[in-house]
Amino acid sequence: MFSSIQMPKGFKCAGISAGIKASGVKDMAMILSETPAVSAGVFTSNQVCAAPVKVCREHLAYGMARAIVMNSGVANACTGEEGMVAARDMAAETARIVGCAPQEIFVCSTGKIGPQLPLTKIVAGISKLFDEALCTNVQQTAEAMMTTDTRPKVSVAEFSIDGKAVKIVGFAKGAGMIEPNMATMLSYITTDAAVEREALQRLLKQAVDASFNRISVDGDQSTNDTVLALANGAADNAPLNEASGDWPLFAKEFSRVCFELAMMIVHDGEGADKFVTVNVSGAESDEAADLAARAVANSMLNKTAWAGSDPNWGRIMDVLGYSKARVVENKVDICYGDVPAALGGARSSAPQEDLVRVVSQTDFVININLHLGEGAATVYTCNCTEEYVRINY
Repeated sequence: MFSSIQMPKGFKCAGISAGIKASGVKDMAMILSETPAVSAGVFTSNQVCAAPVKVCREHLAYGMARAIVMNSGVANACTGEEGMVAARDMAAETARIVGCAPQEIFVCSTGKIGPQLPLTKIVAGISKLFDEALCTNVQQTAEAMMTTDTRPKVSVAEFSIDGKAVKIVGFAKGAGMIEPNMATMLSYITTDAAVEREALQRLLKQAVDASFNRISVDGDQSTNDTVLALANGAADNAPLNEASGDWPLFAKEFSRVCFELAMMIVHDGEGADKFVTVNVSGAESDEAADLAARAVANSMLNKTAWAGSDPNWGRIMDVLGYSKARVVENKVDICYGDVPAALGGARSSAPQEDLVRVVSQTDFVININLHLGEGAATVYTCNCTEEYVRINY
């Protein structure tokens, strides 16, 4: 699927089986920059966060990075001091092999909460990853990040800045425990553009807010969510910041990569077979619209109705009512696509079969107008089928 993609200039990557997962599938990945790269990061807002997240936050302050190393199968979350030691050892061993300071290494883990990392396998895996890292190993790297994902997730952008060829390659994993702020996901955005550190951090936060923080699969928030960006400057352009003439182009392409990865996560939601866009307009503020849209997107009653192709607008009305957004019942309009289901808070005259036709599609939009102001927000979500239960019991 991604076998023809190469990393940005100066980056290599690898994905291997280190024996962490009993099935023998790929379970460790590394992204390596040949020179120190400017780094940026955004992490879970969960009060309970994994040891690797804590280590990454500390290392982000260093400002430069050489590598990201991650494992799937074990989250190294809720593992106490032993887990912190393991995360630090994971960074230290990678730094030893790469030849840099431990602070220049980001470590990430994803998988089951509670078990300790199998450090012996991790250490052996780090050495193998370094030896096998190539600019062409994009497919293997994306596969090694997966947990309940059914497919790897990669997005690419190529363009010119200052007459120099610039490339962005982004990776992501995530399929369940997906809730805004953020998802149970890992994402790494690599670019050979030269970018000033503070500008990259601001851009990453903005891009995440418009992408990974706009999605929901099941309303559950994770302990390990991490999005990292590395810019190594190998394209040899003048360092970019918001005042640069080419900044709008770079920001647009960077944000597009993040958005595409976020959409891939929702389309791959655990057990899901429908992609649903929830648009809320006419709220008192954007914040209120966001509260309303998230409430609708996270409602299991709505998700199961969508699974059954049931345009049950009454459930949406109910959710809007208990959301934290201000709602006036007799002002609410709800449409499935362009077909009105409710107008002024009451059933419309649209034929039921027209509504069913919309909800039977694999990709549809729900438009809600609260008629209270100018606030608007969008959340991207999916349905919930019996397969979700099978995956998670």
